[in-house]
Amino acid sequence: MPRTAATASRDAAAAGLDRRTAGAPPPLSHRYGPVMAYLFLLAAITSEVIGTSLLKATDGFTRLWPTVGLAVAYVASFFLLALAVKEIPVGVAYAIWSGLGTAAIMAIGATFLGEPLSVAKVAGAGLVIAGVVVLNLGGAH
Repeated sequence: MPRTAATASRDAAAAGLDRRTAGAPPPLSHRYGPVMAYLFLLAAITSEVIGTSLLKATDGFTRLWPTVGLAVAYVASFFLLALAVKEIPVGVAYAIWSGLGTAAIMAIGATFLGEPLSVAKVAGAGLVIAGVVVLNLGGAH
């Protein structure tokens, strides 16, 4: 006898499961693996870098469109980061997110915003990136 929605619902109720989701595929948020999680993390970093790059253009949140862009970028960044941490340990994801974001913002500041680049800044960014590498290597064991 073919399994119908009513049969699935009845079987789910007998097993103590939610009848609305019996026999339904898992939600989209539970269908991705580690590769997709790292893509979410990369998108989160990109969004955060875009938002932070707009920070100076907001002129203390007195200019509407740069402020709106910054807010949208930050909300998108945290949303994507939340998706990434479903698969990646939160400490590792946050270290990558903050470390690579910091290094990218430093490069953007020097390249496009005319901010000075010093040996200390480059060394600090290198240490942040080294810390991210160590956290990832330590998380593999």
